[in-house]
Amino acid sequence: MFDIMGMMGKVKEAQAKIKETQARLVHLTAEGESGAGLVKVLVNGDRKVLKIDMDESLLNANDKEMLSDLIVAATNKAMEAIDVKIKAEMKSATEGMIPNIPGMDLGSMFG
Repeated sequence: MFDIMGMMGKVKEAQAKIKETQARLVHLTAEGESGAGLVKVLVNGDRKVLKIDMDESLLNANDKEMLSDLIVAATNKAMEAIDVKIKAEMKSATEGMIPNIPGMDLGSMFG
């Protein structure tokens, strides 16, 4: 027989674990780079840009559009990398806590 009370207890336990894990995400970081490392962007688990480093050779008024493109590319790569880390953290936090219910993908809740 389906144990609804046991299931509710697991859900509450999972919610607490998720909340705990989300609080730690701010400490995760990921870096993206473009232009063979000429531009590097560091982001955190809150999906905030922490730092942008660029090679001095890019600081030329004539290359403004290229620099902008490199910053965008590096930022997008960093955001993709942090999303992978966030999903891994959240999956690890909830693994084995909630039974596999078809159609209920907890991993997609954090992407």
